This record gives sequence, structure tokens and C-alpha cells, in this order.
Amino acid sequence: MKICMVASEVAPYAKTGGLADVAGALSSALAEKGHDVRLFLPFYGQIDTSELDLVPVRFLEDLRLRLGRRVYRYSVYTRAAPEDGLGTYFLYCPTLYHRDSVYTQDPDEAQRFAFLVRATLECCQRMAWGPEVIHCNDWHTALLPLYLKVHYGWDRLFADTKTLLSIHNIGYQGVFGAGVLSSLDLQGSADKLYQEDLANGKVSFLKTGILYADALSTVSRTYAREIQTAEFGMGLDGLLRARSESLIGIVNGVDYGEWDPATDPRLPFHYTSEDLSGKERCRNHLLDAMGLSSEPGVPVFGVVSRMVFQKGFDLFFEVLPHLLSRHETRLTVLGSGERKYQDFFHGLQRAFPAKVSYYRGYSEDLAHLIEAGADSFLMPSRYEPCGLNQMYSLKYGTPPIVRKTGGLADTVELWDGEKGTGFVFDHFSAEGLWWAMDYALKTHRDPEAWRRLMKNGMAKDYSWERQAGEYEKLYRALLS
Repeated sequence: MKICMVASEVAPYAKTGGLADVAGALSSALAEKGHDVRLFLPFYGQIDTSELDLVPVRFLEDLRLRLGRRVYRYSVYTRAAPEDGLGTYFLYCPTLYHRDSVYTQDPDEAQRFAFLVRATLECCQRMAWGPEVIHCNDWHTALLPLYLKVHYGWDRLFADTKTLLSIHNIGYQGVFGAGVLSSLDLQGSADKLYQEDLANGKVSFLKTGILYADALSTVSRTYAREIQTAEFGMGLDGLLRARSESLIGIVNGVDYGEWDPATDPRLPFHYTSEDLSGKERCRNHLLDAMGLSSEPGVPVFGVVSRMVFQKGFDLFFEVLPHLLSRHETRLTVLGSGERKYQDFFHGLQRAFPAKVSYYRGYSEDLAHLIEAGADSFLMPSRYEPCGLNQMYSLKYGTPPIVRKTGGLADTVELWDGEKGTGFVFDHFSAEGLWWAMDYALKTHRDPEAWRRLMKNGMAKDYSWERQAGEYEKLYRALLS
């Protein structure tokens, strides 16, 4: 298939969240399966080109694109010899993309991403390449289906092109004042936008994409159901229910080339489900690195996360002090975010200096070490579209403790004494988290049961090779 992937961020070039991981890994996996995949992203000023062998695309140099009254000049660069066969195209437009950060609060934020999708379509025209599927990601690219209809519907190159919009996090919708329409070349298409929003003086990129994309997807089966409810739909639940037959959930994949305890170059010791001795050594190394003593049989909990409301850390306020005062355990924490959560973990470390160690900020090496060295991983999210850390934890033999929501519900099965991969609590409450952590502590006291639990998780396969196959099925269904 001919697949055009469009995203505002792509790992390893530009990343602020999971969207970048998905866009990069899924595109590579599809290319390795033999599809003609062409990936378009902005050439941000922060992209490190020192190890990228980028070359200009000769017939895509010094181009012009008009949006409203502005004419933007741009060129396109690509990787010279990609090993995976993926065509990656960087849209070089310093006027729009040489900023201090990937996303901004600048007045032209709407134009920055309208340009991304318009330039992508213009490049397809100049390549004389008609994609069968254009895969858009989140609000930044959600205007593409409408642009395809109103500005490029005349071009037979796109006559059979279908559009897919993936919603990675419905909390981000790209809402702007209606005054931007003229600068987006949509002033003549106001009748095609959501009229209630226009009446309130605004326009939503994501809502427009939901209206016009041929199909919709999100990053887990449970999240696809959740966003059709008032609790999780962030105001778009009614529109999504109306399009429920076009909405599917596909769990994100994991890059096991990066996350595998048998080969992980960031770990001091390696291990497999058949030989777990390296995990015990990683545990001791983690505790030593975090300044905590290592006692045989004492369980170690791990946290690696952005510290924001979504992640459910409010439950920790009541549960962790009580648990730490009653049980001999260790807690290793990595992350930063909202001040109240950072202050809480600093206070917890002061109150329990022999049991708690908190590293504020982020370290990729420490993130891998916590996944390998912890006995259990804490992830009590209020909502979680997909989540990746729980899947890393399964692979690393670190049974996760999770709330039953979104991708956590789809990837972690409650341990029943023989089957299951972790500890899952239903309701977002301190009682629910306490129950799950207490259950984990009791299970940990039975070494044979714990070893079976670890092996169950390590046997799970959430590789991108497998998950890309789900997207292949979706594309084929869309084309048929």
C-alpha cells in the first residue's frame, strides 16, 4: 500500500510525548513490511542533524505556499539512505519551525500546523504520488481531511485516497479563535465547520478532523469506548458516538529493540525469563544508585512518569505514607511536573529517608534501571489513552499496579494466582490503590507465585511488528 504518514513530532527527531514514538515506530514497521510509506514532519530548529545524513530533495527546493495573505517559502530534506526503506521528509520552513520549542503559545500556532498538512499534500502532488491512505495524528494534522476535500478535490491524484485520523489524547484539541479562518484559507468553507463552535467564536482542529476523516482510531480498545462517554470524551463524546462505526482502538506497540532486558545497553546486567538472576543484580544496583539499602525479600516499587493530574498521583497522598509506615519496602521515583506532586515526593523522602528516593527530572538510563530493578511498577492513572510504561514493565518482569482504564485495562490482566500479569483496581480511589498494593505485597511473599507472575508478563508480545499488522487490517478495510 501507499501510505502517507503526517505527524507534528516523530522520534527520534523531535519528541515531547508518546505521539512521536508511535509515528516513528509505526512508520518504520510498515515500511519494513514492504509498504511504500512516506512520513512528513516539520524540520524544527531543535532537531540534531549531526548524525543525520540529510539531503535536499532537488525538485522540492525553494517552494512557495500561500495561506491567507501570507506566502511561506520552504524546502524539503530527506534521509540519504534509510536502512528501513522509510521515506522521511522534513519540511524546512524556518519562519514557522525555528522556535524555542516544538509547540508554542505564539499567535501563529494554528498556521504552523495548517502549513504542515497543506505542504504535505503539495509535496505529494509534486512527487506525482497518490497515497491510498493518509494517516493523520492528533489535532495538529486534523485539518487535512477537510483541506483534501475543499482545496484538492479537483486533483484526480487523490481520487481514491482515504484518510485516517488517530486520536492519541483527546484532551488536546487545537481550539483557536474563529478569526484564524482567513489565515487558514478556510473562510469560504465556514459552512463545513462545526456551527455551534463558530457561533461561540472558535474553531477546533480535532473536531473538524473527526467530522471529515474517513475513519478514526485511537490508541487502545478501552479508550475508544471511554471517549464516547461524557466522563472521558472532553466534550467530543456526542460527535464520537455519532461516528462510532468508524472508530476503532488499536493498542500502541513497544520498540523491543530499545526495551528488552536481554539486550538493553542501558542496564548493568541482562536477564531473560529463563534466567532472572540479572534482575536481582539490577535491583541491588538500582537501590545503591538511589542511596537506599538492599535487604533480601524487601519489595521495591518504581515510578517513572510525568507528574500531572492525568497520572492519578493524588491517590498517593493518602496511600503511600500509610503503606510505608506499616511495611518494610522501598520506593524509587523518577519524574517532574506539577509542583504539588514534586513537593509530595520530596516530603515523602524526608519522612522515610531509608525507604524512599526521588530523582526530580528525567534520565533515560535511570528510567530503564527502575523498570529492571523494581519489583513492581506503579501507574494509577485517572485516564490513560494507551500508556507504554506498563508494557515495558511486563517485558522487564516488573508486574504493574494499574487502574483499569484505557490502554492499562487492555494490556494488564489481574493476577488470579495462576494467570494474569499484574494488579488491577477498578475505581479511582485510595481504597482501590491500597487494595492493589496490598495484594502485590502479599503475592510477593510467595516466591514461586511471583516468579510465575513475572514470566506471564514477560511472555506478552506488544511489538510494533504485531501491532502494525492491526493497522494493515484497518487500512485494507478502509480501502475496500
